Amino acid sequence: MHVEAKMLRASLCIFLFFFVEIDASRELPMCKESDYHFEYTECDVLGSRWRVAVPNKLDTCTGLPDPLKGTQCTFFCSEGEFLDMSSQECQKCAAGTYSLGTGVAFDEWDDLPSGFVTHTMNMHASDIYANCSNSTWTPKGDYIASNTDECTTTLSYAVSLKKPGAVSFEYFYPDSSIFFQFYIQNDQCQSTDSEGQWMKMSENDWTPYSVQLNSGNNVLYWRSAGFALMGSAVKPVLLRNIAISGVAYTSECFHCKPGTYSAKPGSAHCASCPADSYSNKGATVCQQCEKDKYAETGSANCKARPACTASDYFYTHTPCDSRGQTQLMYKWTEPKICSETAEGGVSLPGSGEMETCPPCNPGFYVTNTSACMPCPPGSYSNGTACSDCPVGTAPEVGFEYKWWNKMPSNMRSSVFSREYSDSHRSTAWEVAGEYIYTTPGDLDSDYMMLTLTVPGYSLPQAVAKDNERRELSHITFVFETSCTADCTLHFLAGYNERNNKEVERWAGSSRKQSYSYLVRSNSTTSFTWAFQRTERYSSERQYSTDFAKIYSVLVTNVVGGVASRCRHCALGSSGAGSACVPCPPGRYMVNGTGVCKSCPPNTYILAEHQVGQDACIPCGPNTHTNKARSACVSDCSLALRSGRGELLRYNFSPLANITGFQSGSRFTSKGLRYFHHFNMALCGTEGRKLARCVDNVTESRREIEGYACQSTVVPSDIRGQSMVSSQPFSIGDRLVGVTTETSLSGISSLQHSFPTQQVLPDVIFYYRASETTQACKKGRSTTIRLRCDPTLTDQITLPSNCSEGTCDGCSFHFLWQSQYACPLCTESHYREIVSACIQGIQRTTYVWVQPLQCTGGVSLLDQKVSACVTLDFWLKFGVTTGTIAALLLISLSCYFWKKTRKLQYKYSKLVMSSGEKECELPAADSCAIMEGEDAEDDLIYLTKKSFFTRIKSFSRERTSDGFDSVPLKTSSGLDMEMS
Repeated sequence: MHVEAKMLRASLCIFLFFFVEIDASRELPMCKESDYHFEYTECDVLGSRWRVAVPNKLDTCTGLPDPLKGTQCTFFCSEGEFLDMSSQECQKCAAGTYSLGTGVAFDEWDDLPSGFVTHTMNMHASDIYANCSNSTWTPKGDYIASNTDECTTTLSYAVSLKKPGAVSFEYFYPDSSIFFQFYIQNDQCQSTDSEGQWMKMSENDWTPYSVQLNSGNNVLYWRSAGFALMGSAVKPVLLRNIAISGVAYTSECFHCKPGTYSAKPGSAHCASCPADSYSNKGATVCQQCEKDKYAETGSANCKARPACTASDYFYTHTPCDSRGQTQLMYKWTEPKICSETAEGGVSLPGSGEMETCPPCNPGFYVTNTSACMPCPPGSYSNGTACSDCPVGTAPEVGFEYKWWNKMPSNMRSSVFSREYSDSHRSTAWEVAGEYIYTTPGDLDSDYMMLTLTVPGYSLPQAVAKDNERRELSHITFVFETSCTADCTLHFLAGYNERNNKEVERWAGSSRKQSYSYLVRSNSTTSFTWAFQRTERYSSERQYSTDFAKIYSVLVTNVVGGVASRCRHCALGSSGAGSACVPCPPGRYMVNGTGVCKSCPPNTYILAEHQVGQDACIPCGPNTHTNKARSACVSDCSLALRSGRGELLRYNFSPLANITGFQSGSRFTSKGLRYFHHFNMALCGTEGRKLARCVDNVTESRREIEGYACQSTVVPSDIRGQSMVSSQPFSIGDRLVGVTTETSLSGISSLQHSFPTQQVLPDVIFYYRASETTQACKKGRSTTIRLRCDPTLTDQITLPSNCSEGTCDGCSFHFLWQSQYACPLCTESHYREIVSACIQGIQRTTYVWVQPLQCTGGVSLLDQKVSACVTLDFWLKFGVTTGTIAALLLISLSCYFWKKTRKLQYKYSKLVMSSGEKECELPAADSCAIMEGEDAEDDLIYLTKKSFFTRIKSFSRERTSDGFDSVPLKTSSGLDMEMS
């Protein structure tokens, strides 16, 4: 009752509104049906609503119909019907119109339809340099296109469903350089789609997609963001034919858009007009074009047919007949739009003469009907007859195409139009006997696609399997291009056609040449060649004569392939029917025999090249072979002698884990910040994981493994992750050697880019990547220079003159400074310090020699304590000894001085007792002192004199004759002075 009272009050308010309106506009004319339309009020809690008349313009008429109780909110009409608001009953749509019943459809994109909103934001919030104001979803007539730059653009549409429904649309997503996401949120901004939101890439056509919708409010989002950083053109994401079901009702039918029609009433959709016909909006039938005009499927008008030229036809060969003959045939390029009768038009040339069929491709044989059939397993052929492989050999299976009389069954030709037309033309490449070539396209900007698909790869039975294999298969092809404009030939590889990645491209004319690509994963089973004459769009064909030719294609180790030759292999036993077995690890096969011989020590052998001693490849310095003898590795230990002859031992195990680092930030023209991310696994010790770089832009998640790899990383909040990684490639999958030399096996390390003053040499790890590119014909290489720095745990720097780690894109160089790059410490790295003797104790301390340039190794010895004698004891001992020695010396000096004086006295006596002759001395009876002389001589000194008198006598000057005056005692007791 309460709800009914509310409804009654609402009705009275509506009546009063109209009464007041009528009263206020008594002089207005009465309303006609064209002056108003009917709408429903909002549903109440009981699911009821009212139908009210709403004037198209205010204050123009009076007398609007009274409100009536409307249909239930759950009421809906079927497809092809609409709700007639006058009778509130479902009516069929008229011919030339259509209806989804409970849905809405959007198939015209001349302008952005009502309800759709497009908005843009910077992909990285801190990126203040990006200008994304002009990045939007753009209507293109039949579809709407996303942006192609690094900004994030979103196309949204809000709809309220009265019952569960669905949304469906078609999209074209050809480029992995763009993120493309579709998701649904309710009015609380909560995601309602629990499944994957990321769209899969398209192949060569529009991809349909649909998802269920819940009743209530739903907001649909299509979001895209570009990540092209290498300057290549990015293809946008396209949307068309968006349809939403589950709305309450539709009160009108939609007219068929130009180029479509609906012939019968009650149509749920409009059909496209066939080729050479057209229609206007709301057409019930398509009109045929005049004879001198043409129209593509779904055209709104006809175009004049141009005159036929030599670019409008191509040549091919008929299949071989039973006589082994083929004929050169000319065909018009389909769909044919030119006119032979127009002024200047040419006619199709006549068929050529019968020619002898070329032989079958290797691995096939010619049947009686001149058809080519594959040889049975275990046999091979050169294209004529099959032969069994001799004993001791095994067939090399694969696919080799060198004769092009018929398109191989695993190849497909298609046209990819940059303008995304609905052309069904599929003749892009045509066989021509000795080669396969591109035919003229509808537009010069079209991509002429040729796709080769293989089921997988399997190594031959005679090839050893190991975990260090770098090559599972390889594809080699010979090609040529001739161009007058900016043509490009692209080569792509991947696990299917829609997720192929570009491997290499050739711009402009290219002479006849060969290219090889290594296959390392069984997921790479699709190869595509795409030739584009020009990137500039034009409706006129100006460069139809530009072409690309492929002369031969070879793919090895293909499952289910055929053999063109047999390889020698080791026999399991000496029996004639012995099966082939691989040579044991580390052994090679002698040419022309099934005998395996051991390779020299410390060499490895590639499993796919086991014939001849040259297959044994020596390991580089300071490396050794792994257990499988298929690669060289390092155990992270190293011993070498320095320039001074000192033995240095290293242990790089702390650096052996996978290490990642980044280059400096870079910015695109829009300000998008990105950088290069590197992952490295230094030593490659068996059992350790290799470095890995991934591509997480698409669902394929392509991964690259090796000792060193690089990927391009963009900071982003898209996809719920902080980093977006793309474009991974290997820069080192084989360890060449470890040495202190600045060059090894043709790889040079940039010593001038990493200057140093220290005497200790840098240890350099050399790597090489086997994959070649047009720019890096010898493959990429990497050098990692380890430098001792005890103050750093880890610091990796790039060359100062090459901020991306490489100056040419082929040679990469890094400096890794760390304490773990120092040699192991030995006894020569520390010295001892002996303390003073304190209280009978002396201490010996060991310290590192500075600057310290070692790590680990021997430990510093503990302090030693020993007993000693103190300085006080030695001081006392020395003073005492010195005193005694001084006294002894003085005593001896006095003694000898006294003896000397006595001898002087003796001598004086002798002089006095000399003869009368002058200067004649008497002959001495004896030089000795006779008995009694001492007593006499002592008289001289017994005479008492004062101390000063004695001093004076001692210091008396000599006489003029040179003799000292000596006082003598005569017999009379008087003093005499001898002079």
